[in-house]
Amino acid sequence: MTLTEERAVIGALSPSRAGDFMTCPLLYRFRVIDQLPEKPSPAAVRGTLVHAVLERLYDLPPGARTAAAARDLLDPQWRRLLAEEPAYEGLFATDAERDEWLEQARGMVDRYFTLEDPTVLEPAERELYVEAVLDSGLLLRGYVDRLDVAPTGEIRVVDYKTGAAPGPHFEAKALFQMKFYALVLWRQRGEIPRLLQLMYLSGQGEVLRYQPDEADLRATERKVEALWQAIERSLTTREWHHRPSRLCGWCDHQALCPEFGGTPPPVPDERPRPSRRLAARAATDEL
Repeated sequence: MTLTEERAVIGALSPSRAGDFMTCPLLYRFRVIDQLPEKPSPAAVRGTLVHAVLERLYDLPPGARTAAAARDLLDPQWRRLLAEEPAYEGLFATDAERDEWLEQARGMVDRYFTLEDPTVLEPAERELYVEAVLDSGLLLRGYVDRLDVAPTGEIRVVDYKTGAAPGPHFEAKALFQMKFYALVLWRQRGEIPRLLQLMYLSGQGEVLRYQPDEADLRATERKVEALWQAIERSLTTREWHHRPSRLCGWCDHQALCPEFGGTPPPVPDERPRPSRRLAARAATDEL
């Protein structure tokens, strides 16, 4: 089922919003139902900057895709981000703090070149928006960092990560996002991607690869359908439970969370309507 066919959309999920609900239903509510503002974090903005550099690296001719050329893209991309979001200037208390942050981004860009050789690659797509509607009417959507297509037609889905690589016990959670994208591409194109590749650019650098099959993607489809049913129950009962975890320390909404003695605002009476396309990569998903 694709968007070229007529079907009522009952709701929409991206990997990030699905991850929010699995982490904490109340966090999902704050972001999707209440649409509460959140302060940009240095780590998230650094990820945006590194992604922008790696995307534009492939605008260069193959022989010019060097580490030095990528480093040269950092400052102009940072200036572009500041022009689009002047609030980013307030992320740093001092120029020295900002310079250290930029140096960390530069290290991640350099580390990319230890993981693969961009001079021998020619991505089919970069920052690709993908979407598909399941038989239930649930719209799945998101942005794929890079899509490589072999001459023989096999598809590789590539995602850059600027956080730490997961330990063995957390790889399944990390791969959920990639299986989500693979499911969308399968429903959209009728072909299962041959390889899912997560590239971790912090620390020593690491590549996590996974070959999905039809059973994997059908299981992922069942999982996202179950997640949506759980979201629908919360919408109906108007109950959004908080789920404490180590991630609470980074949450912007502690003042409204019962875990920290707060009280959530009344649930809005009107449901957000499902949008058939994300306005931008970092946009908050609607239902």
